[in-house]
Amino acid sequence: MKKILFLTVAILFCFFLGKDVYACTSAVISGKITPDGRPLLWKNRDTDYAQNNIKYFSGKRYSFVAIVNSVDNNPREAWIGTNSVGFSIMNTQSYNLEKVKPGEDRGAANGSIMKQALGVCATVDDFKHFLDSIKKPSHIEANFGVIDAKGGAAVFEVGYYKYTVYDANNPKDAPCGYIARTNFSFAGEVNNGAGYVRYMQEDKLLMPASATKQITPAWIFSELSRSFANSLLGIDLKSGEFNRPKTTGWFVDQDFIARKSTSCSVVVQGVKKDENPELTIMWTVLGYPPASVAVPVWVKGAEQQLPVLLTRNDETRVSPLCDMAVTLRDRVFSYTQGMGSDRYFNWELLYNSNKTGYMQRLAPVEEEVFNRTLPKLNQWRSQGQLNISEVSFLYKELDRYIAAKYKELFDL
Repeated sequence: MKKILFLTVAILFCFFLGKDVYACTSAVISGKITPDGRPLLWKNRDTDYAQNNIKYFSGKRYSFVAIVNSVDNNPREAWIGTNSVGFSIMNTQSYNLEKVKPGEDRGAANGSIMKQALGVCATVDDFKHFLDSIKKPSHIEANFGVIDAKGGAAVFEVGYYKYTVYDANNPKDAPCGYIARTNFSFAGEVNNGAGYVRYMQEDKLLMPASATKQITPAWIFSELSRSFANSLLGIDLKSGEFNRPKTTGWFVDQDFIARKSTSCSVVVQGVKKDENPELTIMWTVLGYPPASVAVPVWVKGAEQQLPVLLTRNDETRVSPLCDMAVTLRDRVFSYTQGMGSDRYFNWELLYNSNKTGYMQRLAPVEEEVFNRTLPKLNQWRSQGQLNISEVSFLYKELDRYIAAKYKELFDL
């Protein structure tokens, strides 16, 4: 009997060890604490769908671009996006707002609700009214982050029948000007849910950065999206203490913000209150963030052109950049001997003392993307509108540059 019980526990342990949950990490950041006064919306998406792409949609009222699963020919769900009037939304799955029935899919409506909202909402208040109007039970269990072109920035913790709003511009809700969320809700059951260790790490980084106005899209990608620190264990793999010759260079993927299941990282940078909403920019890292780079996207003109690297190829049914990042990710997570072995990853391939790790090689590539984009963006901001022909040229330039660097660095 004891032997049977032991085997049952072992099997269940291995099952949960190898099972991915929808475990995202995110933040809504008020323009009050950013260097340029523009709000930010960030999400590291964790999912079983490794292949993601950017897609343009013509909504009921507004057009929008959003992250979707590449496997879907006609996506009914969006996982972070921004629309033509500057309304942007993302979510993290919550696991402590509802008592779901056995076999019930938690937050089954989360993605479809975001796709609907992008098509009809212009402001944070619009989203509140949208939630009030939908049928109950909503089958939503999520923390939704939203920003708009009027300076609005908030988090909605939404269950089947009710929701709680936290305003990132209100010191009572966000004393430091930001709201961080992982996979539990503050209005939910205490100490239940998931992502507490990841939450501790992002809050540890965001708090001092908010006080010194360091938080930019580039800072988020560097410090949050590709974080390999665990606050509970008190370790940071980037310290050099976990590389050869001090260790074998292998480590276990547990509660880092960047994880095997991370399929993209996106920062939507909004506009100031007096700026044209079309200047809202969606910085997009497709695929496993440590093996990918940020690419800018705007809604205006997206019905005609988006970066080729971010859009789905009809023949391969994946986006080129995401596929290259997933290929590199699979090299990092290459140990497959036995159940649960996919948790081990080769840290040396990502980061090492010789500075030849994937992250180290790609950091200058991403820096160059920002260097080529920001002068154009600042020019368009001064002009009060996007120049579509120049945006098109920039997309083509970045497509060529990034593809050439992946060929040079990784022969992909």
